[in-house]
Amino acid sequence: MLKIIYENILIAFEAIKSQKIRAVITLLIIAFGIMALVGTLTVVKGIDNNFSAGLKSLGSNKFSFKRYENIFIQKGRHPRNRHKTINPPISYRNAIHFKTNFKDAGTLVSISFVPAVNIEVKNTEKKSDPKYTIVGVDENYLAVNNYDIQEGRAFAAKDIKDNHHFAIIGKDLQTELFKHTNPLQKQIIINGNRFTVIGILKSKQSTFSGSQNNRILIPLNLARSIFPNKNPNYTIDVAVKNKKNYRKIVAKAIAVMRNIRKLKPLQPNNFGVNTSDKLAAELKKVSHSLTIFAFIIGLITILGSSIALMNIMLVSVTERTREIGVRKALGANKILIMLQFFIETLVITLLGGIVGIIFGLLIGFGVSNLMKVPFSMPWNAIEMAFLIIFIVAIISGLYPAYKAAKLDPIQALRYE
Repeated sequence: MLKIIYENILIAFEAIKSQKIRAVITLLIIAFGIMALVGTLTVVKGIDNNFSAGLKSLGSNKFSFKRYENIFIQKGRHPRNRHKTINPPISYRNAIHFKTNFKDAGTLVSISFVPAVNIEVKNTEKKSDPKYTIVGVDENYLAVNNYDIQEGRAFAAKDIKDNHHFAIIGKDLQTELFKHTNPLQKQIIINGNRFTVIGILKSKQSTFSGSQNNRILIPLNLARSIFPNKNPNYTIDVAVKNKKNYRKIVAKAIAVMRNIRKLKPLQPNNFGVNTSDKLAAELKKVSHSLTIFAFIIGLITILGSSIALMNIMLVSVTERTREIGVRKALGANKILIMLQFFIETLVITLLGGIVGIIFGLLIGFGVSNLMKVPFSMPWNAIEMAFLIIFIVAIISGLYPAYKAAKLDPIQALRYE
């Protein structure tokens, strides 16, 4: 049996060589379908990894109070008709009141806000592109939000209280303005105000919330005076040291926040609570939707490829009717004829599938780089691709093979 299969594989390659143009077209049809599936799933896996990295960078033991819950639809605008009422901003007074009144030995509270985005930064020699985000922070911000200092130091409580003109910069600004020099203790100018760089943040991977390396941190109260805003939105972040007490502390913090916002017992929260559990569920939902979408696109493409391959193989059977008659006259039975055409279809499909997987991975790698999400080998997608290759070969090859096997040898030999 193995010898027969081997002989049919050789016959399949001979048939491919004799009909090079048709074989290449058939191979490309299959390759395109597999490429679409593998490429799309590769990008989706990269996005999923990026979401997971974003969740990890936010901290699994952290929760936040913001104006609205869903971080995916904030970005400086109201949510898309998701809420019947517009939540009032979390004011500086609310934030300070919470930090002062929420007392728990196992927590650390931080207050921050973003007064400006797409800001241009200067030093004594040149100016940057307008792409930097200014964040007003307190002394706990770095610890609560899992930022590490690569060089220099973090803010002290005295820096925040006395409005020292200090700044902690990300890797992007260091690369752009201080490529060949150490930025520590150097001056930068933001919105006409001079700041001394006291720290450089360790590089962070970009996440769903955007680049983490284009941020410039300055003292909270100083940010309020330099960037006046009538209704800034403050974020309150709470890090929980012992995860066993996480849910209990979240419930306690919500009660304190409701009291600060003067909410009655039956009134719903007029602020967002972003917990790691909610965020993980949201990310899982998004990832699941992207995977289904990618799978549907791939299957539609592969269905079209299967139909095209079947038509080409039917044409091949018709054109090789005399060859089939000769093989039957020499003693080939129906099973051998079916096996010949099925293996030929399988070989073409397999070659097309391998080409499709290679190009799918290359496309996935390129798109991942453009989207600035991490690339990782999608082994599940590759396994699925080989399974689909076999299914396509069965769907596209069995009927043409069956049709070839049914041919009457006498009529086949008379065929011109």
